[in-house]
Amino acid sequence: MKWYFVRCQSGREDSIARNAMTRLKIAGLVDVVPQILVPFERVTDLKNGKKRTVNRKLYPGYLMIQADIDDEEDVRTHKVRGTLRQVNGMREFLGSRGEATALTESEVSAILSRMSDAEARPQVNIGMQKGDLVKIKSGAFDGFDGAVDEVNPDKGTVKVIVTIFGRPTPVELEYWEVEAV
Repeated sequence: MKWYFVRCQSGREDSIARNAMTRLKIAGLVDVVPQILVPFERVTDLKNGKKRTVNRKLYPGYLMIQADIDDEEDVRTHKVRGTLRQVNGMREFLGSRGEATALTESEVSAILSRMSDAEARPQVNIGMQKGDLVKIKSGAFDGFDGAVDEVNPDKGTVKVIVTIFGRPTPVELEYWEVEAV
């Protein structure tokens, strides 16, 4: 079975995927389309001083569908397409001239590994970039101003250049210890 991208209404990917699977089960086509995924990654960000982890869609407005729809002459292929077209918010398969284009094995494995990595270790959304002016709000350098020199989202840290005794000094801090000025 191959994987395909299907366009759908953005912001409703989860409910559309559930509705599509329900319709496919009712139509007895689960063996043709065993899986529908909404590709996502887990992101930790800071909102109102609190850390929160959310699922962020990798491809808003698209679903990944695993399906056996290679044979355009097969009645079940037409039945799957017709059933999916009836789902409110579902658009068309990605491809050219109405033909569904399957994803390559490398594309599928890259997306699936990115999703499994996201579940194991959420990425931190720091919301700063090199050159941004920040104020340190906790720790030994509380109250100091500086400029972001380096951002490390994997570790959730930022390196800030602060001036101590007239000399620029790099300080590595957790992202929640600084705020944008």
